[in-house]
Amino acid sequence: VQLVESGGGSVQPGGSLTLSCAASGLTASRCMGWFRQAPGKAHEGIAGLGVLGEKSYESSVKGRFTISKDNAKNTVYLQMNSLKDEDTAMYYCATRRYCTTMSPAAFGYWGQGTQVTVS
Repeated sequence: VQLVESGGGSVQPGGSLTLSCAASGLTASRCMGWFRQAPGKAHEGIAGLGVLGEKSYESSVKGRFTISKDNAKNTVYLQMNSLKDEDTAMYYCATRRYCTTMSPAAFGYWGQGTQVTVS
């Protein structure tokens, strides 16, 4: 399994970014999650997309971020709107079989991350 994130960058508060996560080596539908890690803080699960299309969001991003998937491209996206300074972090996608938990420790496959800076 290989996950490759892209789309990070620098943006002003109130701006938008769309992150992409290209997946390969997946033999079945899996839970896809987006996580972030700010300097000095632990990984935080912010959005999940289950095998049946169910979506979940962490409260601080709900209403601003949208997770979606293009099955033909094996790519998961995170549309981020109304970005705030506190959204600054390294963003990662990760996968596990089912979205029964968004605990980072439960996700076995991770990408290398893409940096998002809001200032």
